[in-house]
Parts: sequence; C-alpha cells; structure tokens
Amino acid sequence: METVHITTADQTRLTAKKFTPLGEVKAVVLMPAAMGVKQSFYAPFAEFLAEHGMAVLSFDYRGMGESIPAAYQKSLRGFDATIFDWAEQDYNAALHAAKAWQPEVPLLVVGHSLGGQLPGLVPDIHLIDGMLTIGSGSGYWRENSPQLRRFVWLLWYFLVPLYTSLWGYFPGKKMRKVGDLPKGVIYQWSRWCRSPHYFADKKGRLLPTWHHKIRIPILALSFTDDEMLSRRSIDRLHDYYCAAEVERRYIHPREVDAARIGHMGFFRPEFRHTLWQQALQWLAAAPYKRVI
Repeated sequence: METVHITTADQTRLTAKKFTPLGEVKAVVLMPAAMGVKQSFYAPFAEFLAEHGMAVLSFDYRGMGESIPAAYQKSLRGFDATIFDWAEQDYNAALHAAKAWQPEVPLLVVGHSLGGQLPGLVPDIHLIDGMLTIGSGSGYWRENSPQLRRFVWLLWYFLVPLYTSLWGYFPGKKMRKVGDLPKGVIYQWSRWCRSPHYFADKKGRLLPTWHHKIRIPILALSFTDDEMLSRRSIDRLHDYYCAAEVERRYIHPREVDAARIGHMGFFRPEFRHTLWQQALQWLAAAPYKRVI
C-alpha cells in the first residue's frame, strides 16, 4: 500500500492509497467511501482485491479522514465543502487518477452507500466500465429501514439544524452518528434525506443528474438486515440507473452462514470466502462492454 495525493480541478489536495498487485493487473478499482467513513475502513477489502490482481485506489473526500487540512484537524468549523464538491471535484479527480495509473485495463468502481449514489453527479463518469454498489440506496427518511425511521426524522428536522448552528459543522463524533461533517455537506445531505426525490435542490425539486445516461454493467449488493436502508430505498436508487444493465442481489445473512451483515458488515474480513468472493467474481468478469 502506497500513500499518494490527488489534486482536484479546484486545487484541493486529497490523500489517497494505492494497493498494487504483485503480478498482472486485471483491472483498476476506485473505492469511494460512504458518508462519514474514512478510506482506512476499506483497506482489508482493497488488500484482498489486490491479492487477486486488482489495482485499487481509495481516497478521502475533502474534510474527511486524511484529506482534512492541518488547520481543521481539531474542528471543521469554517471548512467549506458540499456533496457537489465531493462528486464534481473529488470523485472526478480520483477517477482520472485511477485511469492514469492503469490506463490499459478496465476501470471499475466499488461504491459503498454514498459511493454508489454519487456517479450521477460526476462529470466524467464515462471513464467507468463497470460498478459494484454495496448497501447503496436512497436516503429519503420515509424509506429508511423501519428501525431507523423511528428517530431519523428527529435528526434531520431538529438535531442537524441545532447542533450544526452551534458548532459550525456537524459534530457527529460527539453524537455518535455518522462522524464529523462539514456544514455544507450535512445541510445538503439533510435536504436530500427529507425529499422523496433524494437528489433535491434547495426548493425540494428533483436535481438534474446524469444517472439516466450511465450505460455500464452494475451489480447491486444489498442486505436484508441493513439497519439503515429498506429494500424500497435500494430499488429507488438503482431505478435512477435506468439505462444501465443492473443486477440486483438482496442477500439474507443465512445465505452466507452469517448471523449479521448490516449496512457496514460486508467489509469485515470474515466475509472473505463468501461475500468478497461474490464481488471478486463479478469484478473479474471480462470483457466489460458498455451497454449500447
């Protein structure tokens, strides 16, 4: 594993990690993170893919993990970032970095949660040859899992405005929810999660996204015991990819001899011989041809 830096079009410096196979490179995989999750969380799965011939690039969005500037290490108050910045600048720059690193092989994306939502906002999505989404769905609160719906409305309508206005950013670590997030990110995400469209502008109207223009194979892995997403929310998101060839696998833990998977569990090493193998087999399938 090698630490590298990516410079975005607006000159923001991101920290990324390269996981390089020892032998022939079969594909390069970009691994964008879920909301509030550091790239280090995905390192075991990235190492697994590298062991099987996949070159992997992970990165932290601006204001997250190792991409937090030194001046904001103790507090994100005053740090300027939105989800649009994460998609249009950070995600896009990481795509170009992955392609430049391994230009002769397919470029694939493994997008966990938010990482599988954002491609429709990424300008150069045409660079991608295939995508695996893991636990990705619409965040609209009325379509969250039943257990989450009991209190998430309180988060979006009361706690986010209150705590963000007091702290100048969302103090997720103190609240034990999601993690610390820049003010612009949490306000935009809160707006999305209050809208049935999910991708919503400031007036609640559907944002014009590019999801419908994406013509690539997509495998959507989701789990019956996801504590955040219902099946309806998962399907709602993937319906946006209406021009893509989408395969949907809705997996019960007992199908992989597990007591629990949940929203984050796929990335636990205990699934190396089950869920990780499913993902690897799909990612290794060749050739990747765009759906015309």
